Amino acid sequence: MKLLVTGAAGFVGFHLSKALLENDIEIVGLDNMNDYYDPQLKKDRLAILNEKDNFNFYQIDLKDKADVDDLFEKEKPTHVVHLAAQAGVRYSIENPYAYVDSNLIGFINILEACRNNPVEHLLYASSSSVYGGNKIAPFSTNHNVDHPVSLYAATKKSNELMAHTYSHLYNIPTTGLRFFTVYGPFGRPDMAYFSFTNRILKGETIDVYNHGNMERDFTYIDDIVQGIEKLIDKAPEPNADWDEEKDDISESFAPYKIYNIGNNSPIKLMRFIKALESALGQEAEKNYMDMQPGDVKRTYADMTDLEQDINFKPSTTIEEGLEKFVTWYREYYNK
Repeated sequence: MKLLVTGAAGFVGFHLSKALLENDIEIVGLDNMNDYYDPQLKKDRLAILNEKDNFNFYQIDLKDKADVDDLFEKEKPTHVVHLAAQAGVRYSIENPYAYVDSNLIGFINILEACRNNPVEHLLYASSSSVYGGNKIAPFSTNHNVDHPVSLYAATKKSNELMAHTYSHLYNIPTTGLRFFTVYGPFGRPDMAYFSFTNRILKGETIDVYNHGNMERDFTYIDDIVQGIEKLIDKAPEPNADWDEEKDDISESFAPYKIYNIGNNSPIKLMRFIKALESALGQEAEKNYMDMQPGDVKRTYADMTDLEQDINFKPSTTIEEGLEKFVTWYREYYNK
């Protein structure tokens, strides 16, 4: 097995690559090292990965088709885990074209490279944000997701449709992973838990949206990585008898599958803040605000099919996960 991990210097890509490298799997890493957030964090993640002999890194922007094609032709990966994307719901409202370049053009370049250099399995990051305005909870992969509330969500839904098309036309096994609010050490500074920690330690006020009346299915990074690892060699099979009237829409007549990866346990925002305050040993000054455009009040993952297919369910509590994050944060930033 030779695995290509796109976004290898990103949060999930780093942790996945690190775990696979420790299992002696050959990893080809790709990242454009952009400055959406502090590039030093990406450099430090990459430095850890580069300590391993079975890691080979390429700094490539996915929208550059020729560079992507050259990489596939040279390295000939057997499996691809595509995690590179322009992240951030709110940022997509301010900078929509960044999402077109990375999440749409970048993904079609990956699909075309997999078509011209066949792989055994393409796994790619989708998002819980595809559920958009859905009201029925927990969110199931068998629910319709045609009502996104941000461009970011729309690009992730588009990725699922694009993947299905290539699975059907070119028999490429594809698995989409709808991540639910991933957090943990070496995480993204634009995420609430990270920015809250920074502001609380500085004695600054934190903004609490929708006056605290929100819930998130927070999922610890180690749980996410374990789920991906279990799915890598589980390529989906086509179901020739698939019928949309009775079969799950997360499957298909093509070799295609969609999974949720969440904690199956939504946490109220105020419990999350209290857990963070406890881990920091410091209370936050709070500024209660209205809901922001593009946000949703609740995310809640139905994990039934993931449990059935790979006997896996995340188990890290928010208190345990935030304690681990704060320990890392204090060490990394010398706080």
